[in-house]
Amino acid sequence: MSQQMDALVANATAKLEQLEAALDSLQKLRARFTTPDGTVTAEVDGNGALVGLWLDEAVGGMAPNAVGAAITQACQQAAGLAGQRRAAVLTRLNDAFAS
Repeated sequence: MSQQMDALVANATAKLEQLEAALDSLQKLRARFTTPDGTVTAEVDGNGALVGLWLDEAVGGMAPNAVGAAITQACQQAAGLAGQRRAAVLTRLNDAFAS
């Protein structure tokens, strides 16, 4: 019986460590995207919330609606990348718990 209990505790400990690793990865997750013309770079966290925005000096010569569109594009692309990375972390966690 002790051997079974040891195996159960070891399994639970391993799953807890996997969960903690996944939570740490999600907390640290960031994604960054720069528009093809290099004028706007957006960085988001694992939830897709904007945490950084960099504008090249060239935006000063752009029409306001073009700047807005570039910012929107960069944010959307960065959020999409973050979503993919988040999904990968959760898939690994689900696979680990399924085994």
